[in-house]
Amino acid sequence: MPRPKSSGVDAELYRLLVESVKDYAIFLLDPTGHVATWNEGARRIKGYEADEITGRHFSVFYPPDRVAERWPEHELEVAKREGRFEDEGWRVRKDGTKFWANVVITALHRDGELVGFAKVTRDLTERRDAQLKAVDDARRLAMSEEANRTKSSFLAAMSHELRTPLNAIGGYADLLLAGVGGELTEQQRQYVERVYAGQKHLLGVINDILNFSRIEAGQLHYEIESISLQDAIDAVIPLIEPQARSRDIDLTHGGRTRVIVRADGSKVEQILINLLSNAVKFTDAGGRISLCAGVEGEEGWVSVRDTGIGIAEDALGAIFQPFVQVGRSLTSHHEGTGLGLAISSDLARGMGGSLRVTSTPGEGSEFTLRLPLTR
Repeated sequence: MPRPKSSGVDAELYRLLVESVKDYAIFLLDPTGHVATWNEGARRIKGYEADEITGRHFSVFYPPDRVAERWPEHELEVAKREGRFEDEGWRVRKDGTKFWANVVITALHRDGELVGFAKVTRDLTERRDAQLKAVDDARRLAMSEEANRTKSSFLAAMSHELRTPLNAIGGYADLLLAGVGGELTEQQRQYVERVYAGQKHLLGVINDILNFSRIEAGQLHYEIESISLQDAIDAVIPLIEPQARSRDIDLTHGGRTRVIVRADGSKVEQILINLLSNAVKFTDAGGRISLCAGVEGEEGWVSVRDTGIGIAEDALGAIFQPFVQVGRSLTSHHEGTGLGLAISSDLARGMGGSLRVTSTPGEGSEFTLRLPLTR
């Protein structure tokens, strides 16, 4: 059958198409594997100009170890025998850098005789890097989740093993202080009270660590509903007043408020207890702590202000980090895990709110909890 008259135009268009492709290296090899043609994509991917590479054996594109094992020749043998060969692996540019390539070699025949090979190469380095990164990220995530599960299981077991005897210690201390075992001398009473205080401190440390672990592992659940900030204030004031009174600190709270926010009531109370306990801890005898609430924009807020030691400006960014307690030293009387503020900040975020601080060293600090208003 005679060729269509447009075949010359078609051939020219085909040549222009191949030569102008920039994302693929498309070129011909002669039957022995020497480069016969070169397109723009091949120049961009491999770095050779046409006159630099034409006539050279295509093994120049392979790393030395692959050349030594005659892998390029193997590719041509498979393509010649089966008509096609496809592979992914490292290839080498003119400047010696490597790239990850997908290679397809197709055997070309005319009248049953092999006349050469068509070779198409794609640079898949970016895609491979992205895939490896995704696999690595998934592996790290799986390891992290497993570590969190292991840590949570360990902490749960530890908390049970430690809290049981600590609760027993607290119970027996209560019995001794109540005089069940007989009247105590003043010195004995002081000793038992110290035991009781130590028991409460250790129990608080264990609870803080366990709560922080649950937050980190995403195992903490929130019961979000409309709550009154005044109810939360009323619930925590009686718990903190004895501490403040024992340190001769004046604890006050503003007039009653009718601010209603969307939050988990028990967790709001936990945050306020942490803030007030910290305020008592870092305020000297004769100082003041005030608690007030209000509305700003679409948020309700409640703040705890004290006249304590304050926080240096360069330390403000660290106080919400776990195991950080600004102002604490080996000889300081400020005991604690350094987890209270970290837990409080995480709880606030978990309820769609925030916890912020302003402070002046030597004058005091103000912590403000902000929560979404009930619409």
